[in-house]
Amino acid sequence: MANALWDTRAISYAGCAAQVFFFLFFISAEYSLLAVMSYDRYIAICKPLHYGTLLGSRACITMAAAAWGTGVFYSLIHTVSTFSQPLCYGNVVEQFFCEITQILKLSCSHSDYLREIGFIVVSVLVIFGCFVFIVLSYVQIFRAVLRMPSEHSRHKAFSTCLPHLAVVSLFLSTLLFAYLKPFSLSSASVDLVVAVLYSVVPPTVNPFIYSMRNQELRDALWKLMTRCVSKAMNCPSFSGNAL
Repeated sequence: MANALWDTRAISYAGCAAQVFFFLFFISAEYSLLAVMSYDRYIAICKPLHYGTLLGSRACITMAAAAWGTGVFYSLIHTVSTFSQPLCYGNVVEQFFCEITQILKLSCSHSDYLREIGFIVVSVLVIFGCFVFIVLSYVQIFRAVLRMPSEHSRHKAFSTCLPHLAVVSLFLSTLLFAYLKPFSLSSASVDLVVAVLYSVVPPTVNPFIYSMRNQELRDALWKLMTRCVSKAMNCPSFSGNAL
């Protein structure tokens, strides 16, 4: 944002390292919180009578602290590993922000490069483990929801889960495609588009997805859309050639 406002494309070495750290920190913390939220929904729907004891204030604080602590640890390891290796192929990052994969292309240390690739592989395995946890939680949730006798209860449960599922699907699909896409699809333009998808799109649509549970917001949005459509329908039409 600063580069766009001041019309510059330069960033300092320390600024680049800080950007990598905070970028990874917020991504990993958000993913950890998404896994925690799936557990929260599992307890709320499958074990509602035990919700107060299993997810009290102390448990919530512990899980939130674990999510943020994991984010700090994860981003610190990657940042130190990435910026501890010598860069001898110039100082131009082919991206609109400091991305690890682009910085590794400037590395001239084969062993350090393989070490960071190893960290990325471990990260992918951890992400996959959390994904399995989320999937198993929702399998149990959907089984419990389908057994509910009341249609209102089923609708309420699905409205609670669908925003979370939408965010998880968007976040994971863009992130995994960015880092697991075939080398044949790797190019400067494709990398740029994919980076926008996983770094800009999920944070932008997250507030919209979660806020759609708010009935007042849905009603206001519906009124706005109806008003726009009615204005478009009442707009006078002109016939004949334009002068």
